[in-house]
Amino acid sequence: MEVNCEKSRQKEDDGLGWGKKSIPVPSVQEMVRKDHQTVPERYIQEYENRPLTDALSSTSCQIPVIDFSLLTKRDETEQKKLDSACKEWGFFQIINHGVGEELIERMKDREAAVFDLPLEVKKKYAMGENDLQGYGQAFVVSEEQKLDWADLFFLMAYPPQYRNFNNWPLIVPSFKETVDEYSAEICRVSEEILANLSMLMRMKEDSLKELHKVMRIAMRMNYYPFCSKPELVLGISPHSDGGSITILLQDDYITGLQIRHQGQWVPVKPLPGAFVVNIGDALQMWSNGVYKSVEHRAITNARKARMSVAMFVMPDDDAEMGPVDTMVCDNGPALYQRVKYNDYMRSYLDRKLEGKITDSFKSQGQ
Repeated sequence: MEVNCEKSRQKEDDGLGWGKKSIPVPSVQEMVRKDHQTVPERYIQEYENRPLTDALSSTSCQIPVIDFSLLTKRDETEQKKLDSACKEWGFFQIINHGVGEELIERMKDREAAVFDLPLEVKKKYAMGENDLQGYGQAFVVSEEQKLDWADLFFLMAYPPQYRNFNNWPLIVPSFKETVDEYSAEICRVSEEILANLSMLMRMKEDSLKELHKVMRIAMRMNYYPFCSKPELVLGISPHSDGGSITILLQDDYITGLQIRHQGQWVPVKPLPGAFVVNIGDALQMWSNGVYKSVEHRAITNARKARMSVAMFVMPDDDAEMGPVDTMVCDNGPALYQRVKYNDYMRSYLDRKLEGKITDSFKSQGQ
């Protein structure tokens, strides 16, 4: 399949236009560096939200594994596995994806170099008004809410026209070049997954890609410091993703991701060399609820910091979310209203990170 993610309008200078930026909060990485024993009250979750071990599902580490190389051959058995994974779990891991090990390790290394920068340097790349790009936090809307035990960099990675280099840590050698290569590979993988999902939704292979209008990829680099009392905090609060699909690069040896499955939290044990893929809200709405965007969260540990790179595949701001015709007739009436992606993201970001908001866009009577 020919990869063509370059076509795009030039990014405007006034940010992404998704609403006001999050309230600034301290760097957790710096806080732990100065005092690794104390857990400030604002980070201690309410009891019912804490990652208690006895609340974890016994079905851990069992999310489906999909062989990407078979999807490229349109293998019907593997497509059925993909269909089942998206319906029942909303998550799966992919192997044999063709992204080189050297590039993956280089991406991890450059991410580590970014977070190793002095705090005063990282602050130079802080998020601006009306923009999510840069260093900082998202979803902090009040001075009272509980905070996540994490720092982040959020950057528009693909197409290049959407990048705002004022927020890029270009001081890190070869960072831009590595992101160039990595995001192009993620674009290739994403297009192939979307092509298979299009076929499963009884559409032409390029239909989901076309629904994006411009298929954009945003990168969120996450740094979760170790915590002296990990049972009290969350690395990131439960949420679903707002795009179509997300491709996550985990630490190979530290389990931090948990997904909600059948009312329980299921830890996702890393599979070395694999990517974790999950369905986002846009695809849930396009599929009329057949494919599920599932709540997930990240926990911390008392031994070692953990990093991850999440690549969010997102529609263009003018793209329309809502059930496609092929998913309405056999799957009941249209469950969701039609809404522009920009309007959806404004609602998505104008709140603390907590659960899903797709129900807010359900059709009347649903």
